[in-house]
Amino acid sequence: MNYYFSTITKGSFETIEAKVIELLKDEGFGVLTEIDIQQTLKNKLDVDFKKYKILGACNPPFAYKALQVENKIGTMLPCNVIIQESGANTIEVSAINPMVSMQAVKNDQLHEVGKLVSEKLENVIKNITNEK
Repeated sequence: MNYYFSTITKGSFETIEAKVIELLKDEGFGVLTEIDIQQTLKNKLDVDFKKYKILGACNPPFAYKALQVENKIGTMLPCNVIIQESGANTIEVSAINPMVSMQAVKNDQLHEVGKLVSEKLENVIKNITNEK
């Protein structure tokens, strides 16, 4: 089992990023954090890097359920989704597969929540290339 779901699509980085955020909303997620790796590496190390963003996505009802059954699960929140340039007009979008990280936590109730979150994140990735 991969620790992520991923797809490659065509389009501008900005267009794909907007679509990812909308698809996350459709699945009940909000974006709590956004890290622009390209800008951060330029500012901190003065190096050039491809367009690459990390979105920290959270589905509040599922986060709440997870925290109720496992109070340390916050160490694994939010769910990261990355958008990265992989070529001219070619963008890769990947999301964490929470089921892989949750294998380390021995809590059956948490696994049920993780399964549902995994399905929602996988839907986001599958729908990136589908027309809305």
